[in-house]
Amino acid sequence: MAGRLALLTASIVATLLVLELGCRLALGRYYLRHWPNLVLDLREGTARYAQQVLVHDPELGFTPRPGHVRPGGTHDADGMRSTPPLAGLADRPLLLATGDSFTYGQEVGDTETWPSQLQARLAVRVVNGGVGAYGLDQTVLRTERLARVLRPQAIVVSFIADDLRRNELSRFVGFDKPHFVPTADGLALAPGPVPPPVAARQTLSLWHHALGWSALVDTVLSRLGWPEDWPSDSVRVLPPGSGERMACPLMKRLAALAVPLLVVAQYDPAAWQGDAPAAEQRRQAKAVLRCAEQAGLAVLDTYDAVTAAAGRQGAQQLFAPEGHFDARGNAIVARDVADALKRLGIVAP
Repeated sequence: MAGRLALLTASIVATLLVLELGCRLALGRYYLRHWPNLVLDLREGTARYAQQVLVHDPELGFTPRPGHVRPGGTHDADGMRSTPPLAGLADRPLLLATGDSFTYGQEVGDTETWPSQLQARLAVRVVNGGVGAYGLDQTVLRTERLARVLRPQAIVVSFIADDLRRNELSRFVGFDKPHFVPTADGLALAPGPVPPPVAARQTLSLWHHALGWSALVDTVLSRLGWPEDWPSDSVRVLPPGSGERMACPLMKRLAALAVPLLVVAQYDPAAWQGDAPAAEQRRQAKAVLRCAEQAGLAVLDTYDAVTAAAGRQGAQQLFAPEGHFDARGNAIVARDVADALKRLGIVAP
């Protein structure tokens, strides 16, 4: 019996070692020779990126760093993603665009974001107030702030379905954020300022220290999406589904701005990768748009426009490697938004 147990143990260890080496080879030959803590490496890389392009904000969590310049993407002195000026374009009327990384224009240049392409189509100044990794709650708070400062003639608020899940978190991919809590008559913002960033090493749990070096564990848990903070650093404070139920109160806050406002649903690549993901994203998008309509806001669902424009080649061709629209995908969104603004009379045809 002892010999059998020893043989079984050796077989299991050998199998796990082979799987570990295979996962490391998939990551690259470098990881066959170097065995760092993969979770810590990812979190430190995210932190380095954040320090370059973001600044801490005690109300919103973080905002784009003013005056930041990088290849293909720049921020103006007010921390807005640059929309290149057009000859003869006056400052007024002004259109404000807010949202997450799909509005900000992750993975594309300044002229290729949909707000920039919308500006070119309408010949109306567009301010890009999008911020990557924002939840819908942060988008609403930033929209309120920018509306007070900029006094825009109209606002376009964009979201994707995952923004609703982010409403349920107090920390998303390493960034602390504000969050609302449900009350009997709506929502209340959790008290206190958003804390500043901490060193990535301080965010690791005992399990991260013990197993973070394993490419096999990292691969399996990342693909399963469990736990939620492996390998990215997220903290859940509300149960699943709470973020979606916040949609109607958040849309009422936007309606209270008393500015012509269009709420736009966008989609990540999973919406075109299978019936179940597509159905779930569309269900969540329709729930938000329904809340917006009930609040008296104009709405636009871009799914059909993207699907039709992609044609037989499929919408996957319109996404950059990290899952954001490329210049062509953003052009479709800009055209759809421009047509909606004209049709609704928000801007002149």
